[in-house]
Amino acid sequence: MKSAVVSVLVLLVIFVAWPVSADRKASPGAGGYGGDEDDDNDTKSWFPLDNQLSLSYYDKICPDFEKIVATKVREWTKKDSSLGPALLRLLFHDCGVTGCDASVLLDHEGSERRSPASKTLRGFELIDDIKFEIEKACPGLVSCADILTAASRDATFQLGGPYWPNAYGRRDSTDSYARDVEKVPSGRRDITGLLETFQSYGLNVLDLVVLSGAHTIGKAYCGTIQSRLYNFNATDGTDPSIDPKYADFLRRKCRVASETVYLDASTPVKFDNQYYINLRKNMGVLTTDQELVKDPRTAPLVKAFAEQPPHMFRQQFAVSMTKLVNVGVITGEDRVGVIRKVCSKSNSKPY
Repeated sequence: MKSAVVSVLVLLVIFVAWPVSADRKASPGAGGYGGDEDDDNDTKSWFPLDNQLSLSYYDKICPDFEKIVATKVREWTKKDSSLGPALLRLLFHDCGVTGCDASVLLDHEGSERRSPASKTLRGFELIDDIKFEIEKACPGLVSCADILTAASRDATFQLGGPYWPNAYGRRDSTDSYARDVEKVPSGRRDITGLLETFQSYGLNVLDLVVLSGAHTIGKAYCGTIQSRLYNFNATDGTDPSIDPKYADFLRRKCRVASETVYLDASTPVKFDNQYYINLRKNMGVLTTDQELVKDPRTAPLVKAFAEQPPHMFRQQFAVSMTKLVNVGVITGEDRVGVIRKVCSKSNSKPY
């Protein structure tokens, strides 16, 4: 009983308010697609609150935006449920590089998307399909960054996760560099390194633990964990922090690097708090997962989310996601962003 009370108190103390405004990097053109040779500002009045994000941004200029996104996400995930976790991961990789600017979607030689570290990312075709439909309804008005933000939220919700209101008005980046992908936290980082990265985004230790909880759904490629299973620290053995029975299962499952394993072995397709319960049983798949329960800065939060009802985690996940999607955004006040015509291509650069 005492343990449960402590967990409740921890969560009550750390809950934070919904952020509405966004941090901004140097950013985009006024209206229309932007980034074209003819920089026509006649469309500037089409865009409300161009210097900030807004919950009502598309209410007048593209009222069916969120409906189109939700419909397309439902269509695609009905055919392939694995696209839900894939979209969430795609968003993390976008926001974790230069900010939530759709740079991960650009497909050209030397781009983030062409980096070896991005080769397992998926969901690009779904984003392209959404963009195609939105361009028919609202040409030149909706950014790829906003589409990815909305699609990842809808995919999470359709998997049983929380729904959160998104503020919109992002612009798309004009550049994407493979060398920047190293900024994305890997599954082998220690907690100090992860915290430093999250703090550089304006996020905190709570956000780290909560957003790691996205591993309650989805899979990992065996190649990312084989070093824990077969030759841990050059010992020819298994990482002793893994539960022995679970380690035996993983060793049998992951003989081939291209195989996949669920990140949550207990409820792999349910968005709940089982991930944290698994961590306390030493059943974390990635090194960074299991480190959360060992580090004194993160272990109390893992304990709290493991012991409380799943809705406590879902509520805080919504809050932390709202913070994440505001990291490093480009808005209409800036001069370096555009609204791409096609999400995978620059409006003006031939590459």
